[in-house]
Amino acid sequence: MLCSLVTGASRGIGRAIAVALSARGDRVAVHYGSDRSAAEETLALLRGEGHVLVGGDLSDPAVAERVVDEALAALGRIDVLVNNAAIAPNAETSHPIATADYETWHRTWKRMVDVDLRAPANMTFLVARSLIDRGLPGSVVNVGSRGAFRGEPEFPAYGAAKAGLHAMGQSLAIALAPHGIAVTSVAPGFVGTDRQQQKLSGTEGDGIRDQSPFGRVATPEEVADAVVYLSSPRSQWASGAILDLNGASHLRS
Repeated sequence: MLCSLVTGASRGIGRAIAVALSARGDRVAVHYGSDRSAAEETLALLRGEGHVLVGGDLSDPAVAERVVDEALAALGRIDVLVNNAAIAPNAETSHPIATADYETWHRTWKRMVDVDLRAPANMTFLVARSLIDRGLPGSVVNVGSRGAFRGEPEFPAYGAAKAGLHAMGQSLAIALAPHGIAVTSVAPGFVGTDRQQQKLSGTEGDGIRDQSPFGRVATPEEVADAVVYLSSPRSQWASGAILDLNGASHLRS
């Protein structure tokens, strides 16, 4: 039985990942930022027993350390870390360089980098060191984005943070391999989470679906299935990989 910590698991992709890992037989620490009630809904969906909630703003290094300590105390160890928590592009985080004011630009860059890149870096450090200290193998899976490759003109901080997350994963895949720890990333395109349903049902919906030749968007469960594979001990040879999950909506050369 593996013990897994999934950040940002109160809803959406994170919830689907937590559910899928529990179906594999994992004991799961469900992390949430501030919405405990939504995290409790995730917890109720998990199969098996021994799961736990851990909460807090991971952009604070002290809180990140506390979250890992609480998960370790409850689970005994953390074999799998899924860095999913992030600030996603939305109307409130839009900051196109031609129209955003400088205060918005600076504030948004700081917050997105703090949450989408620095927090996963700190979480990876803490979990990796807990594994190294115990002499145990493990895996880290980062939830990146297609936007790291195709660009995010209205959300450049998001695209940059996700590109940094991918690069960090590849660097740490090399650094942690001698310790038996694999590090991989997934790069989803548009995913039809609950929060995106209004956009998908509105005037933008057809255009979003037409980005893929399949004529649809991903489901959270499709991303979760990939994370289940990449976090398995049998996928260690995939360490360093970035798996595109965008339905051929963006092809890298």
